[in-house]
Amino acid sequence: MQKQQGFTLIELVVVIIILGILAVTAAPKFINLQGDARVSALSGLKAAIQGANTLVYSKAALAGQEKAIGADVILSSVAADSAATPPVVASSVKVKTDYGYLTATLDNFKNAIDLSVSAGTDPGAAAITTDWVFDAATGSFWQAGAPSTCTFTYTAATATSIPVYSAMPAASAC
Repeated sequence: MQKQQGFTLIELVVVIIILGILAVTAAPKFINLQGDARVSALSGLKAAIQGANTLVYSKAALAGQEKAIGADVILSSVAADSAATPPVVASSVKVKTDYGYLTATLDNFKNAIDLSVSAGTDPGAAAITTDWVFDAATGSFWQAGAPSTCTFTYTAATATSIPVYSAMPAASAC
């Protein structure tokens, strides 16, 4: 009897077919990493806005402005100190609120969460130099360079409801 020293052609073909099937089923998971990253970035922005709104509402409630429309809420302030080198000038960071929550304006988001954001309706515009794009008319946020379907929307508070944050898009939309 002879001992077999290698693999037959049929065995090699079967292994190659099995590896091909595994590659076809696993590849899509790794191909859409950019979409997953964009959804994660949007989720982070949403969480930052929610956290800022919690802080803003707390400050508005302490100031008795949680039911006011168009109220200014001071988030932080620096006292003047002429003895410092260089001298510190008195300044404050304010946001506008309706019913104690952030109004949907570009300046509010810049001030509340120190966001690199610009106004616009097309996240793919070549002139965008910030990380995020905000459309005040719709309350939509996009990451710069992302497809227009990769968005979430902030709807400001009303007299009868707290702010509403839309659901995150699927990774395939990003």
